[in-house]
Amino acid sequence: MTSGAELTGLQEAATLWSVGSAPATDVIDAACACLAAGADTPTLRILAGVSPVKGSESDELRRWLPGALTELSQAYYRVGSREGEEEALRVMARRLLAKSITPRDLTSWASGFITYDGTPLAMELIDLENTYDYLDAVYEWRPYTSTVAEDVDTKVIVEARRLLGDATTAVVG
Repeated sequence: MTSGAELTGLQEAATLWSVGSAPATDVIDAACACLAAGADTPTLRILAGVSPVKGSESDELRRWLPGALTELSQAYYRVGSREGEEEALRVMARRLLAKSITPRDLTSWASGFITYDGTPLAMELIDLENTYDYLDAVYEWRPYTSTVAEDVDTKVIVEARRLLGDATTAVVG
């Protein structure tokens, strides 16, 4: 059977796709990776075979993705759902803590894909993105001459840990 990495990859791609943050091709590629790693369910085969032709792939994903994820005992988040937004925030928070994205990447992502109209869980990150924007304006897009941006980075890391339920939020490292 497939390793956890492939299943996690499919779950994350599907979750990010549900909030408009990842293209359908990421989900299709992740489905192919699951098949290559040994997962083999009828709907996963169909999902992996979805044509990545721009325009129709999202309709096909909406049709086949719920069944494929259910067959693999993975969660499905409806496009635009509050649950999907909250899980996408956790996916991105894990990426920050794994150092695959920067604190600014996380706040910019939250501001762009969740927005103030989305889940209240994103509000602190969006406010911190506004803080980064303010700093950029104050420093006129030149490198910061103080540690103020590092302080904002620390707040973003603390918020990411809070989103993940990490009790070590006081320790940043």
